[in-house]
Amino acid sequence: MEDHQLKSAIEALLFVSGNPLTLDRLKGIFEAEATPEQIEEQIRTLQREYSDRGAGIMLSEVAGGYQLATRPELFGWIRKFKAVKVSSRLSKPALETLAIVAYKQPITRTEVEAVRGVNIGGIMRNLMERRLVKIVGKKDVPGKPMMYGTTLDFLQYFGLKDLSALPTLKEFQELEAGEEVMEEMPSAPENRDEPDGSSETDTPADDGEFEASDEMPAKAASSTETADVAPLPAVTTEENVSE
Repeated sequence: MEDHQLKSAIEALLFVSGNPLTLDRLKGIFEAEATPEQIEEQIRTLQREYSDRGAGIMLSEVAGGYQLATRPELFGWIRKFKAVKVSSRLSKPALETLAIVAYKQPITRTEVEAVRGVNIGGIMRNLMERRLVKIVGKKDVPGKPMMYGTTLDFLQYFGLKDLSALPTLKEFQELEAGEEVMEEMPSAPENRDEPDGSSETDTPADDGEFEASDEMPAKAASSTETADVAPLPAVTTEENVSE
């Protein structure tokens, strides 16, 4: 198979696939037609071509595979397109619970509740129904409580290659430090050159609440739905979340 034919075939498969395609899956499809090296080279070529021409879509590596996705900066236009179904956002309590599971997994429900200080039964069921959290085993203690962890759908929802791509505690601390600096900045002095006495002041700093981001990549328009993605919030606890 010629390189341009292989590239076109890979692009077509990525377009019709609703989920990320792994290299192993692609290698199985083209087993008799192309070598693994050729497949990887054409994937890199597609990524480069989309980037060089400023295309509306990009080939992103997510959840252990590759998927066509719309560019984050175009999300506003996609949101206006009423025909695209936008999934409901996760609530702040759900995001906090999901963050604890993501960073501390495997973890039991009781351990999550000890961190959050509230009952999370309903929240955990909701996260499992959305396939963001799953049961990964039982803890070897009396009663053998279930332990929970994140899923491939979790990685896909947040556009992460793997769990190592999660923001570190240091990054959260730097973000919080930046917000504190913004809050402490004094207002700009009155502009004496303006006869009407008007003055300019600094834009107020963020209130620190986490909201769903409009800058995360969404699935390509060929997929059945576009995720309205929110970043994971920092988890404030007395114990440090490991990096």
